[in-house]
Parts: sequence; C-alpha cells; structure tokens
Amino acid sequence: MAFNFGAPSGTSGTSAATAAPAGGFGGFGTTTTAGSAFSFSAPTNTGSTGLLGGTQNKGFGFGTGFGTATGTGTGLGTGLGTGLGFGGFNTQPQQQQQTTLGGLFSQPTQAPAQSNQLINTASALSAPTLLGDERDAILAKWNQLQAFWGTGKGYFNNNIPPVEFTQENPFCRFKAVGYSCMPNNKDEDGLVVLVFNKKEADIRSQQQQLVESLHKVLGGNQTLTVNVEGIKTLPDDQTEVVIYVVERSPNGTSRRVPATTLYAHFEQANIKTQLQQLGVTLSMTRTELSPAQIKQLLQNPPAGVDPIIWEQAKVDNPDSEKLIPVPMVGFKELLRRLKVQDQMTKQHQTRLDIISEDISELQKNQTTTMAKIAQYKRKLMDLSHRTLQVLIKQEIQRKSGYAIQADEEQLRVQLDTIQGELNAPTQFKGRLNELMSQIRMQNHFGAVKSEERYYIDADLLREIKQHLKQQQEGLSHLISIIKDDLEDIKLVEHGLNETIHSRGGVFS
Repeated sequence: MAFNFGAPSGTSGTSAATAAPAGGFGGFGTTTTAGSAFSFSAPTNTGSTGLLGGTQNKGFGFGTGFGTATGTGTGLGTGLGTGLGFGGFNTQPQQQQQTTLGGLFSQPTQAPAQSNQLINTASALSAPTLLGDERDAILAKWNQLQAFWGTGKGYFNNNIPPVEFTQENPFCRFKAVGYSCMPNNKDEDGLVVLVFNKKEADIRSQQQQLVESLHKVLGGNQTLTVNVEGIKTLPDDQTEVVIYVVERSPNGTSRRVPATTLYAHFEQANIKTQLQQLGVTLSMTRTELSPAQIKQLLQNPPAGVDPIIWEQAKVDNPDSEKLIPVPMVGFKELLRRLKVQDQMTKQHQTRLDIISEDISELQKNQTTTMAKIAQYKRKLMDLSHRTLQVLIKQEIQRKSGYAIQADEEQLRVQLDTIQGELNAPTQFKGRLNELMSQIRMQNHFGAVKSEERYYIDADLLREIKQHLKQQQEGLSHLISIIKDDLEDIKLVEHGLNETIHSRGGVFS
C-alpha cells in the first residue's frame, strides 16, 4: 500500500483512479503507468473532477519538470529523503509523449474525460440505475460506504464500467495531514539515499564490501571514490545509507558528483538491476526544494484533500521554514509513520542513555579531579612552608657575622610597631579575642541544638555507602570463615582427646 498523489500517465476516463499505488513516496516528474508512491507529478490524459465541479489534479501539480519533456527522459530529480512520511521529488522515467505544454506548471487537458468521471462518480453515489427499483437506493448507500472507506467498485449502470474507489478519492474519510522535515542539502553536496532491505548491523559489518560493490556499479573508475555519509535504521528491518561520490581530476582537484547526476546513473535499467542484487529497494536524492517548488506544493492541495483542511494545516505549521505539510491517506501510511516515530524515539532514547553515561563519567572525573586539586593545594602549601624555612636558614647563615644593616633595622622597627598594634587591648587583638569568644559560644549552642550544617554530595554519599556495604560483607564473610575454622579445630581437638584416652586404656 502506498500513497500516490500523482496519477499515472496513460489513463483516462473512469480508469484514471484504478492505478494501484506502490512503494514509498515517489518524486517530481512524470510517473510510470505502475505509479511510484506519493509522487508529485501532474497527470497526463487523466481526468477527474470534484463533485462540485473544479478540476481535481492527481498530484501536487508540479508538472513534468523544468522545460518541455517528450519521449523518454528524466524529470527534476531532487529528493526529500526518507523523513517522517515524505519521500522525495525523484525523477521518474517518462513512458509516452506529453500532450501538455511541458514545464513545471503544466496542467491536465482532458476536460471531457474529467466530466465523464465526475458524472459517473455522482451517479454511483447518488442515483444508480443498475436494477431499476428500490434496490438502487441500497446500492447507492453501499457505493457511498465504499467511497468513504476508499476501496471497491461502484456499480451504477449496466452499460458503463463501474467506478473504482481508491483512497485518493475526495470522499475517503481516512485522511489526515502531518508534517515532515525538509532537507537543507544542495545538489552540489551529492547526497543520495539508498534504502537496503537489511539490518543496520549487517550493513555496518559489511560496509567496506558495500563501498567496493558500489564502486563496481559505478564502473570501477579509479577517479571516483564512494563515501558513506551516514547509516540509519528504518522500520521493518530496513536501513538507510546516505552516500556521495567524489571525482578527482588529473590536475589534482576534486569535486562531489551532483546528486541528480548520480541518481540518474542509478536509475538506469542495468544499474538498477545491480543495485537490487545488492539489496537496494529504493534510491532517491536528498536535496532541498526551491522556493518556487515549495510555493507550488503549498498552493495546490493533494488529490482528495479538502482545500480548507490544507489551508488550516499550513496555518498550524509549527515551523514553516523547516517543516512542510504532508497528507496521510489510509491506515498503512499512519502505521508507517508510527513505526518511523517509534524508531526515532528509540534512537533518541539511546542517545540520551549515552549522554547520561557520559555525564556520570564526567561527574566521577570531576570528583576525582577536585580531590586531586585539594591534595595538590595542601602539598603546595607544605612545600611553600618548607621552602620558606630553607630560605630563612640560608639567609641566617649568609648574614652570620655581619652587623644589622639600615634596611634590616627599619624592617625590624616596622615589625615591632605592627606587633604592638596587634597586642593593644583596644585594637586588633581585643577584637580577635571578642570574635573568638563569640565563636566558642556559637559552637556551644550549635552542639546543643545539633543542627546539621555540612552536606555530602549524593553521589559521594552513595559511593561511601557502597564501600561500607562491601566492607560489611567482607567482615561477615571473614567472621563466617573464622567460625567454620573454630568448629573444625574443636572437632580436631575432640578427636585428639579420644585418641589419647584410648591409648591410655591400652597401655594400662
């Protein structure tokens, strides 16, 4: 089940809605008859109008790409990645001549077919004439139920084929609008996404072999180097690998191969077969959208989505610079987004666990560092005192036998003056004595009240408890060993006593 908002080319009339969507989100440009999922191409020869008149495009109306496109070619080729519910504006091969004015804003031209489709849909939902009696009213309700559900066929006339109801029809009720991140990579970055039907562990263990295989797919050119930008887990045991290719020129310079060029090479039939043999299920470019593309996408509601709901989704966009509204049609799309959300939540939780472990390790290192700093401060103070004592003894020995000099006498007088000021009852010494008495009184009252004034860090306290617990367990184990040894000694002593008594009886 997929979400193809671009009608496949080569359909008309009532068969326009019969193409079964497949795959993930497709891309800009025309789509093939099989239809890639969630493509944003403008349909050709496909007609359907809304119930109230007005053309209903089977896509976001991005047309067939820049410029006219006839025959077989590729479209725009820029991708949106595999974010939460938004695939990519990938190129899709064209299978037939385009009858419209090619370009980004080309529009469908089959108005009569659209009118027939509208009439047939309205007849199936409101006034079927299949049986010609009151059973047609029941059939109309059944057709309405199928249209609401988005599946089935609506029979309304014996001479006209039934209407196919898909989830893209405007009456389907199982629709919602979500938001997906827009990539900010440029085409020059050369990022291409390859989705492998393998687990992340398998991809990482065989990453070197994968790079060599991709290099062989590119022709084994020695001037090209394949690099892995990132690896991410996807739901259903799939893995997303983002790669880019660096091309080195003979003069020594290098550049990245543009994403559109690399993607066009991967989309060739023989190359695509080789990629499928490697386990690749989807490839797309990861490049940003141009302002014109974003404007065009936002202005045209997707097929089957109410314009009012689409406008409200644009208003409710929490970050219009980074997010873009994306329609969700059907339960499978909702389930897919839920799986992606769960996967991202697990990745975030894993990252949070790693950060938490790093923080715990840093806290331990900080505690150890603080203890070492305090130890080094004490050591520095001790060395400073020892150095000062050595300098004093050295100076005394050097000045031994010399008379006191004038500067030394002046220094001695200053020191005596300071000592006298300190010893004065009303000066510093008296104040120091008063402060000391107050400190003693406070210590006395504090001992009486026994208030806790010192706190230990919770982690340090936990480590102390753990250490004491281990000590206690060790002591308990040691005590049990001593008790067992005492019991053994008592048994040995008792055995010796019995042996001595028995020997004494024999000799007697």
